[in-house]
Amino acid sequence: MTRGKDTVTGRFIGYVPVRNIWLLLLYASQLYRELPASRRSELERAPDDIPFLVAEILAKAVERRLRRDLSRGYQRWQADLNRVRGQIDLFRTERRQLLQVGRVACVFDELTTDTHRNRYVKAALEHISGEVSKSADHAVLERRCKDLALRLERAGVLGYLDVRRAGQSALRDNVGWVDAHERQVLGAAKLALNLSIPTEQTGLALLPIVNRSETTGWKLYEDAVAGFYDVALSHQGWHVKHGSHLEWPVSDPTPELRSIMPRMIPDIVLERRARSVPTDGQRIVIDTKFTSIINRSQYGKPTLRSGNIYQLYAYLRSQERDDPISRHSSGVLLYPSLGDDYYESAIIQGHRVLFATVDLAADTQTIRSQLLRIVNT
Repeated sequence: MTRGKDTVTGRFIGYVPVRNIWLLLLYASQLYRELPASRRSELERAPDDIPFLVAEILAKAVERRLRRDLSRGYQRWQADLNRVRGQIDLFRTERRQLLQVGRVACVFDELTTDTHRNRYVKAALEHISGEVSKSADHAVLERRCKDLALRLERAGVLGYLDVRRAGQSALRDNVGWVDAHERQVLGAAKLALNLSIPTEQTGLALLPIVNRSETTGWKLYEDAVAGFYDVALSHQGWHVKHGSHLEWPVSDPTPELRSIMPRMIPDIVLERRARSVPTDGQRIVIDTKFTSIINRSQYGKPTLRSGNIYQLYAYLRSQERDDPISRHSSGVLLYPSLGDDYYESAIIQGHRVLFATVDLAADTQTIRSQLLRIVNT
């Protein structure tokens, strides 16, 4: 294995290139998981194509929403009518002497699709179509976004929302409760309207600094690895569990033991069973550790971290059942690194245990191959 300097410290995330932090955020996101495989690989290779992929995400989400029908909401209207509807505006009625012509000023609520949230989505489609139009290679995508904006207009979304002037308060103060499907549409619309690609070079706009704290980095690293495996392996028959609980094989416990027994929560569990023989298959328990793979003993000797090994050992041995998969499951301790490459393994009491690193300073293809080699070997 290639060896390098031991660079992972408590400030590790500060040394990861911002492009790869974006990659981790991408792997951890739900929108990434819904992209076609070809488009996901394009996005990983070329972050500058993100506006076009965001347009695809938004268009797909709006099309799905239109098939389910647009959400509706009550909008307040004011009109001079020949019959009473809602509340009477006495001041306007008297000032304009409407009763003399058989009319009355009314203020009423009407159920409509012309809501702030639908206007927001239409504005996002119109905005992103302008971004896409800058490339002649995406004329079809530009027309698709414009056509969807027209479909919203034909469905009754007639109002105009100046999102640049109103800002995010136009959405935040008026959307009210939204279901999971509409939340996804609004999330894609927000991404389209606030699209900025972070870099570490001086530019014309300022963005909030990327949160590179150790706690945030640890969670992002775990979520990114889980998201990557969910996308890369699900179509191959693998079932990916993230943050699932494991039960201790406890028998004859005292009354209070279960309430104080610590829970076992491995970060990621990959499992694949053969269709013909359900008892045949693979199980890989992965624990992500946001620290250096190598620790220094009191004498300065480089060693693996014993506490991490004990934890993984408990995950594997405690789950042994009559199921052959559980008796021969594999365990992986997966660490980030900067320039290092460790890939060591051994069989410990029937379980293959792997100690590996992912070089977060490397290019995208290297990161992908280092994540996939855990499953492919």
